[in-house]
Amino acid sequence: MSPFNGLAAWYSRVAAFNVESLFARRKVAGKPRSVFVHEDLPQDYYDHKQRIKKEHVYPTNQVITSKYTIITFLPRNLLEQFRRIANIFFLAIAILQFFNIFSTVSPGLVILPLIIVLAITALKDGYEDIKRHQSDRSVNYSQTRVLAGGEYTNPNAMQGKSKTFVRGFVPKFVKGEKKSSKKVAGGQSEVLELQHAAPPEGIPEQGHYPPSPTQTQTDDEGIEYDDDEPIEGQEHHHRHSIHIPHPHLGHSQQKRPHWKYTTWEDVRVGDIVKIMDNDSIPADILICATSEDENVAFVETKNLDGETNLKSRTASPVLTHLRTAQACADPRNAFRVDCGAPDTNLYKLEAAVVLPDDTKSPVDISMMLLRGTVLRNTGWVVGVVLYTGEDTKIVMNSGITPSKRSKVERQMNPQVFINLIILACMAVACGIADSLLEQHYFPLDAPWLYGDTQSDDNPRINGLVTWAFALITFQNIVPISLYISIEFVRTIQALWIYFDKEICYENPKNGSVQPTLARSWNLSDDLGQIEYIFSDKTGTLTQNAMVFRECSVGGKVYRGDRDVDVEEVEEEVTKVESAESSSMDVDVNVNVRDSHTGSGSSRPNTGSSATRAHTSSSHPPSHSHSPTNLGTADPKSAKAVKLSEGVLQHFIDHTLKADLQSALTSPSSLSPSLTASPSPSSSQAQLLIGFWTTLALCHTVLTSVDPETGAIEYKAQSPDEAALVQAAADVGFVFRGREKDVLSLTTSFSSGGVERWELMHVLEFNSSRKRMSVVVRKLPDSPSPSSPSSSPSPTPTSSSDSISKKPTSPAKRGWVEPGTILLLTKGADNVIFERLAGGSEGLKRETEQHLAEFASEGLRTLTLAYKVIPEEEYAPWVERYASATVSLTDRETLVERTSNELEQSLHLLGATAIEDRLQDGVPETIADLKEAGIKIWVATGDKLETAIAIGHSTNLIGREDNIVIIRGQQQKSRSVYAQMLGAVQEFFPQSGILEDEGVKEYVQLDGADGGSGGMYPLRRVNTGVSDIVGRDNGSRPGGFVLVIDGAALTDALSDEPHKHLLLKLAMQCEGVICCRVSPLQKALIVKLVKDGLGSMTLAIGDGANDVSMIQAADVGVGISGEEGLQAVNSSDYAIAQFRFLKRLLLVHGHWSYARNGNMIVNFFYKNIVCIGALWWFQIYCAWSSQYVFEYTYLLFWNSFWTIAPVIAIGLFDRVVDDHVLMSLPELYAHSRRGEYFGITRFLIFMIDGIYQSAIVFFLLLYTYFTTTSRTDGYAVYQYEFSTTMAISAVMVVTIFNGLSTAAWTGWVFFALGIEVVLIWAYTAIYSIISPGWFVTPIYGNDHYLFTSAYYWLGMLLVIPLALLPRYAAKAYKFNFMPSDIDRVRYIHKLHPERDFTKDRQNGGMEHLKRSSTALGGGSHKRRKHSRKYPHRPTLFNGSRTDMSTGLRSQSRGFDFAMEENGPALRRLQSNLSEKHGVASGSGHGEEERRKRSTSLLPSFSLSKSIRRNRKPPQSSPLRHEQDGSQSSH
Repeated sequence: MSPFNGLAAWYSRVAAFNVESLFARRKVAGKPRSVFVHEDLPQDYYDHKQRIKKEHVYPTNQVITSKYTIITFLPRNLLEQFRRIANIFFLAIAILQFFNIFSTVSPGLVILPLIIVLAITALKDGYEDIKRHQSDRSVNYSQTRVLAGGEYTNPNAMQGKSKTFVRGFVPKFVKGEKKSSKKVAGGQSEVLELQHAAPPEGIPEQGHYPPSPTQTQTDDEGIEYDDDEPIEGQEHHHRHSIHIPHPHLGHSQQKRPHWKYTTWEDVRVGDIVKIMDNDSIPADILICATSEDENVAFVETKNLDGETNLKSRTASPVLTHLRTAQACADPRNAFRVDCGAPDTNLYKLEAAVVLPDDTKSPVDISMMLLRGTVLRNTGWVVGVVLYTGEDTKIVMNSGITPSKRSKVERQMNPQVFINLIILACMAVACGIADSLLEQHYFPLDAPWLYGDTQSDDNPRINGLVTWAFALITFQNIVPISLYISIEFVRTIQALWIYFDKEICYENPKNGSVQPTLARSWNLSDDLGQIEYIFSDKTGTLTQNAMVFRECSVGGKVYRGDRDVDVEEVEEEVTKVESAESSSMDVDVNVNVRDSHTGSGSSRPNTGSSATRAHTSSSHPPSHSHSPTNLGTADPKSAKAVKLSEGVLQHFIDHTLKADLQSALTSPSSLSPSLTASPSPSSSQAQLLIGFWTTLALCHTVLTSVDPETGAIEYKAQSPDEAALVQAAADVGFVFRGREKDVLSLTTSFSSGGVERWELMHVLEFNSSRKRMSVVVRKLPDSPSPSSPSSSPSPTPTSSSDSISKKPTSPAKRGWVEPGTILLLTKGADNVIFERLAGGSEGLKRETEQHLAEFASEGLRTLTLAYKVIPEEEYAPWVERYASATVSLTDRETLVERTSNELEQSLHLLGATAIEDRLQDGVPETIADLKEAGIKIWVATGDKLETAIAIGHSTNLIGREDNIVIIRGQQQKSRSVYAQMLGAVQEFFPQSGILEDEGVKEYVQLDGADGGSGGMYPLRRVNTGVSDIVGRDNGSRPGGFVLVIDGAALTDALSDEPHKHLLLKLAMQCEGVICCRVSPLQKALIVKLVKDGLGSMTLAIGDGANDVSMIQAADVGVGISGEEGLQAVNSSDYAIAQFRFLKRLLLVHGHWSYARNGNMIVNFFYKNIVCIGALWWFQIYCAWSSQYVFEYTYLLFWNSFWTIAPVIAIGLFDRVVDDHVLMSLPELYAHSRRGEYFGITRFLIFMIDGIYQSAIVFFLLLYTYFTTTSRTDGYAVYQYEFSTTMAISAVMVVTIFNGLSTAAWTGWVFFALGIEVVLIWAYTAIYSIISPGWFVTPIYGNDHYLFTSAYYWLGMLLVIPLALLPRYAAKAYKFNFMPSDIDRVRYIHKLHPERDFTKDRQNGGMEHLKRSSTALGGGSHKRRKHSRKYPHRPTLFNGSRTDMSTGLRSQSRGFDFAMEENGPALRRLQSNLSEKHGVASGSGHGEEERRKRSTSLLPSFSLSKSIRRNRKPPQSSPLRHEQDGSQSSH
């Protein structure tokens, strides 16, 4: 290895030194544990000194994200700052000047600038970390209920809490819930203050905050009891009541078991806690009991995994008796929980509950509440803490807070290193030359060497002294003022971002203003070099809210009334319409509830038909309403339906209303039987009724009743399922709830009262089936609970929609006769179409065309069908299905096969189109960022179909793009490596990847039995279904998008060969979508690109599950959205909406990088001019390291003479105006490619500085060295001509800085002018100061300087000659090799009012380059240029290739979210199985527990849609081909 390579390797190791590795806590891998409740610790837990062994002492629940403590702040911060080579150099020079022989001025004065730099940076870092400490304390000081009193003690041992840097800020809101939810939502200062500084765990949503009686509570405060009996001397409340005992009461009262409010950081392993609805979970908790049906709880996990649908969790079946504090504190209820080691896997847990008789009950992840999740729709949960703090899954998936350095700062180190090498060479040259000269002249008795015979002053040692003194003389080659200037400029740049109104968000709900905040001030220039963006989906790209947008029924499209102003309607609050309206019409009056309705503290009674009231967690009934019984708990008696959580607006379509009215009034609209031959008019009526009935019955939605409004509210596991049931209610098909296996429905077509349907089977949805079916039997209608059977059933209003109807004629029959068995199905279009009965090809083609149109608008589609099941077919099938469900071998396959038998010969009803509402401006922003050359990766916890659907709607996947899908290896599928190899071979054979050394050795070129020795055969997969998408599959012009799931990523990130191939494949694609990924995988993906390619990365997210990704990226951006502010607190920049990212990068990033890069090279340049003059003087001073200038000119060089222009460049320079950068995103490529800063640009400026220093020095030197300029004939004094040099050099540098400035604003003019004024004024004043005041070496210089012709003519000669090369180079480049920036600046100069948006529409920069009239300012010729990234494609025709199976398909927008095989669905299946007499196995004990009604909270309304209204694209006939194979997509 050459010496140069060795030096480079050494430097790389030093540059890669990670300070965090010295101060990060060495976390020992956790071990399996046993958590004891009411049991003593075993004797083997103690050592010989009866101390608990370390492996059985668990980490505290205190979570710290800050970097410093009071002990580590100074050493860690100094180490971080001394990673700068320049700081080490400045310290060495300062230490050197403490020796008298090298001293120039006071040593204290010399080290002062370094101390100032270190102090300013330390203060900035300390301030940022104080904010982190405040955020940490906001979380750690959150409150939860912990069991106390009675005979309960927790024997499990915990570590001590850490003492942190600052005491922090305890928010006022923890003192109690004194504000109503409306006031909180309206912008209370305490809440808003917290929302800018606290993670989400400490910010309970919708204004609900756990109370704390005092800031420092004692053991006798903050107590809550379960029962309803008030204690003497205490006022008792149900929920959130804090019992403060009377001071004269006996202490025995406090021994009674109770729930005590405890801070999160004091929660211990083994504690029994009580979590209330909407509370965040403080630790990883095993569920013992809940308030709901069969001890089920619902949790929101979007902070953890990014998924938006609610997850159902169930209690451990052997602990369900632990429902009260009394039961939990009873020592007879002893048990222990044997747990596995802490694990990062969010979907895996190995544990078991062990009872005193050694009976074991298994525990899996479905019985756990994980920290970071939020309890929803559940009154309360009692659980035992298993993992705390660093052992919780969310913390294990997070990284430590990194110390980020900008790329510019990292690039500066080698430049400083080059300057230090130059400095060392100059010093060595001076030392050697001085030593040789002294040794030559000392024997000749040179007078200047008289007395050089001392041990520390002789010709042999003086060379070393001169070398050291030369380091001091030329030290300004690395100016310390550069670092002060950079810190100052970056701070002001952060203010520019903060005060930019274009990226300042005004919340329409409460009027609060949220500016973009730079939390890390030293990364502004990195914003201009971003090459890859990694984005979360939920809350970042989407609003996590759905709108039922369109539907196709019987070949007819209903697009909804687009002219309804939803925002205005939402503000209208009207009375709920009565069900007993005499109107015949089905009238929908949308009166959407106030945004705070249902989000208060009151609790609804719920359930499938829930009638119970809450226990201790309930509120008393409200008395503020009208005397009418609005608080009814019976959904069948409710007279309103309000918007569900996650559904933004109602579906209103007057055409549909008219068709339903026609079906209602037409005598022939309803046939007695679906098997009969209906007339054309009745056929459409049947399809309409069947379509909406299917939506109203085929789901797993629960109903609840809001006691405040008496309105039904639907509670679904996913917003899209809620939107479907909500839409059915909006048009008059109101789902009234479920009582065990009976579904209740009210429609206008009922023969009177409430339709009743017996739920017989649920054929569940999963990712392989891609469909859900229910088998139902029509029961005789029941009378309406509010009227006789002839009266109409209550109708839906949204708090709301009111639908008024006439009584249905008794002669009218419903959709089907009572006793009819139906199969109702919804699913993916290709799955439904291949199961349709024959004879409906026309309807199928029309629906297929409508689906393509829906998908082209980025909507999520679902296809509906039904089937009438004859009794003779149902009877044998149910026997086969029952056998399959109890099979002990291959049960899932048998169940799926049996379900598939029934789901044949379906009749098509239509299709739905739901909009997953995007954040404002997301499609346009992504299109612009892609046009800027930035590659965008989306990492989400959602399933594959959802990720692809969002990819389409956000423009990440274009119209002609090809989707390559890599799935985790399953049975009968190819390995992940083989899938990636297949994708490379099929789509990128010419890329050279297969010949890459890191790939070639793993490829088996000759097939499975070939002799190449590779592990993976390289072959083409003949799928036989390529005709579905045409012969041009893989060759479409739009490029490729890679979609990979979390299981595949686990393999792809497992070793270097997999990583290498994945990175090579991803580089060939325009975008990558990673679905079903964990928080840790998000960080690993970022590191893969960051480390593998050395590219600049930016990660953006809004949830706690995005923290590790944000911390791993070069720049982390947090969005303060619905998921809390953990991401914001861990980010470098905080923005309110994703669309602000465009301006942040394209304008502020571009400007900051151009400014800082230009400022730094100009800083180096101006110093090399000064140092060059000093160096040239060494030729004439015997290389003695003497100064040519008077010392003050050198001392003030960086602080006064040349500082203002470079600061002005850093603050006010603009390469192009902001509106131009926003209109032409392609211009970002100049910044992204790093053109404004680098070694090449640095060397150019250095050479320029050396040349100019030579011109200034030698021309003026020889001018003054010829004939003297003095009239008295005396020779010139050194400081006479050197002062001329100094003034000329300052003027050259100032004008040169001006030439390097793109925009000459008033501030730039001022900065340039002030430098010339300063040095001229200083010279004039300094020259007239008498030596009587102090020693002035240039006293009287004004008499000779300003009167000399050499002074004036010398400057006139030197300044143009010095600047000529730079001016000529700029002129040549502008005229013969102009860049895009040059072109745009010139055009903008000629035509300031020019609208560059039009140029972009005509082709962008390509249009400006080609247009013959562009520079002349003539009229623009309209030319049609296809844009590379259209904002909204007309139709999505891109193909999808699943590399795991080889199947290809065409996307029509299918997507549906549901928890697969969750406890709620298993419970429903169990109930149905029991009904049909199916014997339950031993594992079904959980489903046999007693049933309780479900208690659900009202939802809150979300913000208005920002999706642009577009005209539906004109339909184009799609080729319809029947394929026998089921597509994977």
